[in-house]
Amino acid sequence: MNADKQKGFTLIEIAIVLVIIGLLLGGVLKGQELINNAKVKSYATDFRNIPIQLYGYQDRFKALPGDDALVATHVPGTTAATTPAATLANGVINGAWNTTTNTDESCLYWQHVRLANLAAGATIVNCAANSDYWPKNANGGQIGIQSNVGLATFTAGNGPPGGYIICSANVLGQFVLQLDAIMDDGNPATGSMRAIQTTAVPGVPSTTAIVQAAPGDSFIVCMGV
Repeated sequence: MNADKQKGFTLIEIAIVLVIIGLLLGGVLKGQELINNAKVKSYATDFRNIPIQLYGYQDRFKALPGDDALVATHVPGTTAATTPAATLANGVINGAWNTTTNTDESCLYWQHVRLANLAAGATIVNCAANSDYWPKNANGGQIGIQSNVGLATFTAGNGPPGGYIICSANVLGQFVLQLDAIMDDGNPATGSMRAIQTTAVPGVPSTTAIVQAAPGDSFIVCMGV
């Protein structure tokens, strides 16, 4: 007989294949969840470590990094800030957290804490936007610090409370609420941590509903310490 014999899959074989596919999909989803959780923990670590650097420097030298008038004596090889003029040693880290001016205190903050061995990173000052001098978060967003004076990311009165403001840029919406829940009250519009869509700067903090509706959008997250 020359007739071809065709054989299909049995129900048991199909069931086994479906189980295997389900296990593979479950593993992929679990792996992605672990990656996402690791990113959120990394964001949180950034916000926790910077105050340690700040207060560690202050405890050692009785001055603020960036605002230290005797920084060249305290930490050889550093550069003293010159803008704004005549503001060194006034207890304020002047300049925006994302300044592009190399002589601002908020720019030189990073050189001072790094040469004082309180943080890792480049010590040749280059505060151009997104340069390698700036510390970066898990999504490649720029991190910075300034005193809570003239914070331009939010409109007046809408920024987080605290003497110093730490900001982290390019945080995806899908991570914002989880990060806020770890570090604050879970609401990006209230408390010591606040978030705003990058496209809405300057403005009021984004509500929970806005963040939930924009999981793939970029946000700036700022926390007062």
